[in-house]
Amino acid sequence: MDRPAWAPPGIDLSVPSVSRIYDYYLGGSHNFEVDREAARRAMEFLPGLPKIMQANRAFMRRAVRHAVAEGVTQFLDIGSGIPTFGNVHEVALAAAPDARVVYVDHDPVAVAHSKAVLADEERVDIAAADLRKPRDVLHSPPVARLLDLDRPVALLLVAVLHFLEDSDRPYEAVEELREALAPGSLLILTHASFEGIPVPEEQAGGTVGVYRDIRNPLVMRSRDQVARFFDGFEMVEPGLVSMPHWRPETPPEQEDPYAFSGFAGVGRKG
Repeated sequence: MDRPAWAPPGIDLSVPSVSRIYDYYLGGSHNFEVDREAARRAMEFLPGLPKIMQANRAFMRRAVRHAVAEGVTQFLDIGSGIPTFGNVHEVALAAAPDARVVYVDHDPVAVAHSKAVLADEERVDIAAADLRKPRDVLHSPPVARLLDLDRPVALLLVAVLHFLEDSDRPYEAVEELREALAPGSLLILTHASFEGIPVPEEQAGGTVGVYRDIRNPLVMRSRDQVARFFDGFEMVEPGLVSMPHWRPETPPEQEDPYAFSGFAGVGRKG
Protein backbone atom coordinates (compact mmCIF):
# COMPACT_ATOMS: atom_id res chain seq x y z
CA MET A 1 0.00 0.00 0.00
CA ASP A 2 1.33 3.43 -0.94
CA ARG A 3 1.56 5.74 2.06
CA PRO A 4 -0.20 9.06 1.37
CA ALA A 5 1.47 12.28 2.44
CA TRP A 6 -1.05 12.86 5.27
CA ALA A 7 -0.30 9.50 6.95
CA PRO A 8 2.64 9.95 9.35
CA PRO A 9 5.55 7.47 9.29
CA GLY A 10 5.31 4.62 11.76
CA ILE A 11 1.53 4.20 11.49
CA ASP A 12 0.42 0.66 10.71
CA LEU A 13 -1.91 1.15 7.76
CA SER A 14 -3.25 -2.39 8.17
CA VAL A 15 -4.91 -1.57 11.52
CA PRO A 16 -8.29 0.25 11.55
CA SER A 17 -8.40 3.66 13.21
CA VAL A 18 -11.50 5.02 14.97
CA SER A 19 -10.66 8.51 13.66
CA ARG A 20 -10.44 7.30 10.06
CA ILE A 21 -13.62 5.19 10.40
CA TYR A 22 -15.44 8.30 11.65
CA ASP A 23 -14.01 10.22 8.69
CA TYR A 24 -15.42 7.56 6.37
CA TYR A 25 -18.89 7.79 7.93
CA LEU A 26 -18.83 11.55 7.29
CA GLY A 27 -17.84 11.08 3.65
CA GLY A 28 -14.22 12.12 4.12
CA SER A 29 -11.21 10.96 2.12
CA HIS A 30 -8.69 10.34 4.92
CA ASN A 31 -9.30 6.64 5.41
CA PHE A 32 -8.01 3.34 4.07
CA GLU A 33 -9.68 0.16 2.90
CA VAL A 34 -9.08 -1.43 6.30
CA ASP A 35 -11.09 1.42 7.88
CA ARG A 36 -13.84 1.19 5.27
CA GLU A 37 -14.07 -2.56 5.77
CA ALA A 38 -14.54 -2.14 9.53
CA ALA A 39 -17.12 0.60 8.93
CA ARG A 40 -19.07 -1.57 6.50
CA ARG A 41 -19.06 -4.43 9.01
CA ALA A 42 -20.44 -2.10 11.68
CA MET A 43 -23.08 -0.83 9.25
CA GLU A 44 -24.32 -4.36 8.62
CA PHE A 45 -25.86 -4.12 12.09
CA LEU A 46 -26.56 -0.35 12.13
CA PRO A 47 -27.02 0.86 8.54
CA GLY A 48 -27.76 4.35 9.86
CA LEU A 49 -24.33 4.94 11.42
CA PRO A 50 -23.53 7.78 8.98
CA LYS A 51 -26.82 9.45 9.95
CA ILE A 52 -25.84 9.21 13.63
CA MET A 53 -22.49 10.84 12.90
CA GLN A 54 -24.09 13.59 10.83
CA ALA A 55 -26.53 14.34 13.66
CA ASN A 56 -23.59 14.38 16.05
CA ARG A 57 -21.77 16.97 13.93
CA ALA A 58 -24.91 19.08 13.52
CA PHE A 59 -25.41 19.17 17.30
CA MET A 60 -21.76 20.15 17.77
CA ARG A 61 -22.14 23.09 15.41
CA ARG A 62 -25.30 24.31 17.18
CA ALA A 63 -23.62 23.96 20.57
CA VAL A 64 -20.55 25.92 19.44
CA ARG A 65 -22.74 28.75 18.19
CA HIS A 66 -24.63 28.65 21.52
CA ALA A 67 -21.33 28.96 23.39
CA VAL A 68 -20.34 32.02 21.38
CA ALA A 69 -23.78 33.56 21.96
CA GLU A 70 -23.15 33.05 25.70
CA GLY A 71 -19.84 34.90 25.42
CA VAL A 72 -17.61 31.81 25.52
CA THR A 73 -15.01 32.04 22.75
CA GLN A 74 -12.39 29.55 23.99
CA PHE A 75 -12.81 25.93 22.92
CA LEU A 76 -11.05 22.75 24.05
CA ASP A 77 -12.12 19.86 21.82
CA ILE A 78 -10.85 16.51 23.15
CA GLY A 79 -11.04 13.51 20.85
CA SER A 80 -11.35 15.83 17.88
CA GLY A 81 -10.37 13.30 15.22
CA ILE A 82 -9.52 14.24 11.63
CA PRO A 83 -10.71 17.75 10.71
CA THR A 84 -13.61 17.76 8.27
CA PHE A 85 -15.80 20.48 6.80
CA GLY A 86 -17.71 22.42 9.45
CA ASN A 87 -15.32 21.62 12.29
CA VAL A 88 -15.23 23.51 15.58
CA HIS A 89 -12.76 26.21 14.55
CA GLU A 90 -14.63 27.00 11.33
CA VAL A 91 -17.92 27.42 13.19
CA ALA A 92 -16.36 29.29 16.11
CA LEU A 93 -14.31 31.71 14.00
CA ALA A 94 -17.28 32.42 11.75
CA ALA A 95 -19.29 33.41 14.83
CA ALA A 96 -16.44 35.10 16.73
CA PRO A 97 -13.28 36.08 14.82
CA ASP A 98 -11.37 36.32 18.12
CA ALA A 99 -12.21 32.74 19.12
CA ARG A 100 -9.42 30.34 20.08
CA VAL A 101 -9.58 26.58 19.61
CA VAL A 102 -7.36 23.76 20.82
CA TYR A 103 -7.99 20.31 19.44
CA VAL A 104 -6.75 17.26 21.34
CA ASP A 105 -6.34 13.72 20.07
CA HIS A 106 -4.14 10.74 20.83
CA ASP A 107 -4.36 9.28 17.31
CA PRO A 108 -1.12 10.19 15.45
CA VAL A 109 -3.01 10.24 12.12
CA ALA A 110 -5.53 12.76 13.45
CA VAL A 111 -2.77 14.89 14.98
CA ALA A 112 -0.59 14.87 11.85
CA HIS A 113 -3.45 15.73 9.53
CA SER A 114 -4.73 18.42 11.87
CA LYS A 115 -1.29 20.06 11.95
CA ALA A 116 -1.30 20.21 8.15
CA VAL A 117 -4.81 21.65 7.98
CA LEU A 118 -4.17 24.19 10.75
CA ALA A 119 -0.70 25.32 9.65
CA ASP A 120 -1.90 28.83 8.74
CA GLU A 121 -4.30 29.27 11.67
CA GLU A 122 -2.90 31.50 14.42
CA ARG A 123 -5.83 30.98 16.77
CA VAL A 124 -6.11 27.20 16.38
CA ASP A 125 -3.75 24.36 17.30
CA ILE A 126 -3.75 20.66 18.18
CA ALA A 127 -2.24 18.83 21.12
CA ALA A 128 -1.20 15.19 21.09
CA ALA A 129 -2.68 14.00 24.38
CA ASP A 130 -5.13 11.50 25.82
CA LEU A 131 -8.42 12.19 27.60
CA ARG A 132 -7.45 9.50 30.11
CA LYS A 133 -4.62 11.78 31.26
CA PRO A 134 -6.28 15.17 31.83
CA ARG A 135 -3.13 16.72 33.28
CA ASP A 136 -1.29 16.08 30.00
CA VAL A 137 -4.13 17.83 28.17
CA LEU A 138 -4.25 20.82 30.50
CA HIS A 139 -0.46 21.32 30.52
CA SER A 140 0.06 20.82 26.79
CA PRO A 141 1.83 23.69 24.96
CA PRO A 142 -1.16 24.52 22.71
CA VAL A 143 -3.44 24.94 25.74
CA ALA A 144 -0.84 27.10 27.50
CA ARG A 145 -0.39 29.25 24.40
CA LEU A 146 -3.99 29.75 23.31
CA LEU A 147 -6.34 29.27 26.26
CA ASP A 148 -6.74 31.30 29.42
CA LEU A 149 -8.14 28.83 31.94
CA ASP A 150 -9.04 31.68 34.28
CA ARG A 151 -11.77 32.59 31.78
CA PRO A 152 -14.68 30.38 30.64
CA VAL A 153 -13.87 27.60 28.20
CA ALA A 154 -16.19 25.37 26.20
CA LEU A 155 -15.00 21.80 26.76
CA LEU A 156 -16.13 19.49 23.96
CA LEU A 157 -16.29 15.77 24.62
CA VAL A 158 -18.18 14.84 21.49
CA ALA A 159 -18.43 11.14 20.60
CA VAL A 160 -15.34 10.29 22.65
CA LEU A 161 -16.36 9.16 26.15
CA HIS A 162 -18.01 6.01 24.81
CA PHE A 163 -14.52 4.82 23.81
CA LEU A 164 -13.43 4.88 27.45
CA GLU A 165 -14.21 1.81 29.51
CA ASP A 166 -15.06 2.15 33.19
CA SER A 167 -11.53 0.93 34.00
CA ASP A 168 -10.25 4.06 32.23
CA ARG A 169 -11.96 6.13 34.96
CA PRO A 170 -13.89 8.41 32.56
CA TYR A 171 -15.92 10.12 35.30
CA GLU A 172 -12.75 11.01 37.17
CA ALA A 173 -11.21 12.39 33.97
CA VAL A 174 -14.19 14.67 33.36
CA GLU A 175 -14.17 15.76 37.01
CA GLU A 176 -10.48 16.70 36.80
CA LEU A 177 -11.10 18.72 33.66
CA ARG A 178 -14.13 20.42 35.25
CA GLU A 179 -12.11 21.44 38.29
CA ALA A 180 -9.56 23.14 36.02
CA LEU A 181 -12.22 25.24 34.27
CA ALA A 182 -13.39 28.69 35.33
CA PRO A 183 -17.00 29.35 36.38
CA GLY A 184 -19.16 29.95 33.35
CA SER A 185 -17.39 27.24 31.37
CA LEU A 186 -19.48 24.84 29.30
CA LEU A 187 -19.39 21.08 28.82
CA ILE A 188 -20.59 20.03 25.35
CA LEU A 189 -21.06 16.26 25.21
CA THR A 190 -22.51 13.45 23.13
CA HIS A 191 -22.48 9.76 24.00
CA ALA A 192 -23.59 6.53 22.35
CA SER A 193 -26.35 4.47 23.94
CA PHE A 194 -28.65 1.60 23.10
CA GLU A 195 -31.46 3.99 24.01
CA GLY A 196 -33.02 5.58 20.95
CA ILE A 197 -31.51 3.20 18.39
CA PRO A 198 -34.32 2.06 16.04
CA VAL A 199 -33.24 -1.61 16.02
CA PRO A 200 -33.24 -4.31 18.73
CA GLU A 201 -30.41 -4.06 21.25
CA GLU A 202 -29.15 -7.47 20.19
CA GLN A 203 -28.68 -6.21 16.63
CA ALA A 204 -26.97 -3.00 17.75
CA GLY A 205 -24.70 -5.17 19.85
CA GLY A 206 -23.19 -6.46 16.62
CA THR A 207 -21.70 -3.04 16.00
CA VAL A 208 -20.29 -3.00 19.52
CA GLY A 209 -18.66 -6.32 18.67
CA VAL A 210 -17.00 -4.87 15.57
CA TYR A 211 -15.38 -2.11 17.62
CA ARG A 212 -14.30 -4.63 20.22
CA ASP A 213 -12.70 -6.71 17.45
CA ILE A 214 -10.59 -3.73 16.34
CA ARG A 215 -9.54 -3.15 19.96
CA ASN A 216 -11.51 0.06 20.41
CA PRO A 217 -14.33 -1.01 22.74
CA LEU A 218 -17.54 0.96 22.31
CA VAL A 219 -19.27 1.41 25.67
CA MET A 220 -23.00 2.00 25.38
CA ARG A 221 -24.11 3.81 28.54
CA SER A 222 -27.64 4.48 29.80
CA ARG A 223 -29.15 7.94 30.11
CA ASP A 224 -28.48 8.00 33.85
CA GLN A 225 -24.87 6.94 33.29
CA VAL A 226 -24.35 9.68 30.69
CA ALA A 227 -26.00 12.25 32.99
CA ARG A 228 -23.33 11.53 35.63
CA PHE A 229 -20.74 13.21 33.40
CA PHE A 230 -22.57 16.48 34.05
CA ASP A 231 -22.07 16.33 37.82
CA GLY A 232 -20.97 19.80 38.88
CA PHE A 233 -22.60 21.41 35.84
CA GLU A 234 -26.03 22.98 35.54
CA MET A 235 -27.79 21.54 32.51
CA VAL A 236 -28.67 24.03 29.79
CA GLU A 237 -32.19 23.71 28.39
CA PRO A 238 -33.50 21.37 27.04
CA GLY A 239 -31.26 19.12 29.15
CA LEU A 240 -29.90 15.72 28.15
CA VAL A 241 -31.81 14.71 25.02
CA SER A 242 -31.36 13.03 21.67
CA MET A 243 -29.19 15.04 19.29
CA PRO A 244 -32.00 16.34 17.01
CA HIS A 245 -33.94 17.56 20.05
CA TRP A 246 -31.16 19.85 21.32
CA ARG A 247 -32.20 23.34 20.16
CA PRO A 248 -33.10 22.18 16.64
CA GLU A 249 -32.91 24.50 13.65
CA THR A 250 -35.19 22.25 11.59
CA PRO A 251 -38.18 20.17 12.73
CA PRO A 252 -36.86 17.02 14.49
CA GLU A 253 -39.62 14.91 12.93
CA GLN A 254 -37.87 15.39 9.59
CA GLU A 255 -34.75 13.62 10.88
CA ASP A 256 -33.76 10.06 10.07
CA PRO A 257 -34.76 7.65 12.89
CA TYR A 258 -31.09 6.78 13.47
CA ALA A 259 -30.33 10.42 14.34
CA PHE A 260 -32.12 9.94 17.68
CA SER A 261 -29.59 7.33 18.87
CA GLY A 262 -27.72 8.26 22.04
CA PHE A 263 -27.65 11.50 24.00
CA ALA A 264 -26.42 15.08 23.75
CA GLY A 265 -26.30 17.90 26.23
CA VAL A 266 -24.63 21.10 27.36
CA GLY A 267 -23.86 22.00 30.97
CA ARG A 268 -22.62 25.22 32.58
CA LYS A 269 -20.21 25.32 35.49
CA GLY A 270 -21.63 27.53 38.21
